[in-house]
Amino acid sequence: MVIEIDFNSDEALYLQLRNQIILGIATSRIREGDELPSVRQLAGDIGINMHTVNKAYAVLRQEGFVKVDRRKGAIISIDADRMETIRELRRELQMLLAKVSCKNISREEVHALIDEIYEDYGGID
Repeated sequence: MVIEIDFNSDEALYLQLRNQIILGIATSRIREGDELPSVRQLAGDIGINMHTVNKAYAVLRQEGFVKVDRRKGAIISIDADRMETIRELRRELQMLLAKVSCKNISREEVHALIDEIYEDYGGID
C-alpha cells in the first residue's frame, strides 16, 4: 500500500492518511477484506506518530470503511448502509453546491467535473 503524506500541507496528517486509504478503496488498490498494516508498522513506514495512525483508523471505523478485529487489526469493510451514505452525501453536497453557486459555477460545469472525477474511480453508470 502506497501512502503519500505531504508534511508541508495544512491538512492534518490523520486526515491525509484517511483520505489516502479512501482513495485506495475507490480506485480498487485496496479491496474489501484487505488488512491494513498495524498502527506501529504504518507509522514506522511513513514516519508519523502511532497516535496519528490510530486516529485515522478510528475515523475510518466511525465512517464505516474499516472494522477493527483484535487479532487481525484494521480490515477494509465497506459500510453496507447505503441509504445512510446517500443521506450523508446529500448533506455534504448541499453545502458544497451552495459554495459553488456563490462563485457562479454553472450546473453544467459541476456535472462535467463530477463525471470526470467519478470516471477516475470506475463509477457505476
